[in-house]
Order: sequence, then C-alpha cells, then structure tokens
Amino acid sequence: MIFLPTKRNFFEFQKDLKTRKAVERNIEIIGEAMDRILKTDPEFPISDSRNIVDTRNRIIHGYDSVSDDIIWLIINKYLPILEKEVKKLLK
Repeated sequence: MIFLPTKRNFFEFQKDLKTRKAVERNIEIIGEAMDRILKTDPEFPISDSRNIVDTRNRIIHGYDSVSDDIIWLIINKYLPILEKEVKKLLK
C-alpha cells in the first residue's frame, strides 16, 4: 500500500521538509523502476508511465518545474491510480 499523507493539508505538507523530500525520493524510485520496465516492455499497461519517468527526471536533475503543488497533485490524484493499476497487475 502506498503511503499517502492525505490527512494533512497542502500547507502542512509544504512546511514539512522531511516529508516533502521523502515523497520526492519515493517518486524518484517509482520513476526509475518505470523507466527500467519501459526499456524492456514499451507497451507496459500503466497509464501515464512516460509522465512518471519524466517527473522522476525533473526531480532528480533539480529542474524548477516540479513545485510543491505538483508533488501534492501527484500524491492525491495520480498515486492512487498507480496503486490500483499495480494491484490489478499483481492479481
């Protein structure tokens, strides 16, 4: 199960550097794994797989294009979708 800090609000998340960095690191790990999967199977059935890799690259390379509100959106909108898709694949 993916940890989603949904009981927090955005402003608490924004103030909590440790949590923000932990979430970013986990997104990096997910993105790296997706990149490796796509290299062996470009048609792997995960929606937004290319966006997952691209977000990982933006975070890792320190681009300014990934703000706290984008990370918050990923946590609350896209990670739950990814979790459902992965669980479906594991069945």
